[in-house]
Amino acid sequence: MTIERLLRGIAGFFIIVSLILSVYHSQDWLWFTGFVGLNLFQSSFSNWCPVMSILKKFGYKNEGASAGTTA
Repeated sequence: MTIERLLRGIAGFFIIVSLILSVYHSQDWLWFTGFVGLNLFQSSFSNWCPVMSILKKFGYKNEGASAGTTA
């Protein structure tokens, strides 16, 4: 599995969990939802996200890395 696919899955999981927590616990969890969305937005321009750095340390590769190129 590539970093890009994992990143989308992790972001989606965080958004769903924070929305559920905002309904059943506190609406302050919506700030976390906004943070995840803002981070996804900035990563579309910079191609960098903190989770990508963590996943690289765990040995996951970028999409192009398997073909001999790194992004």
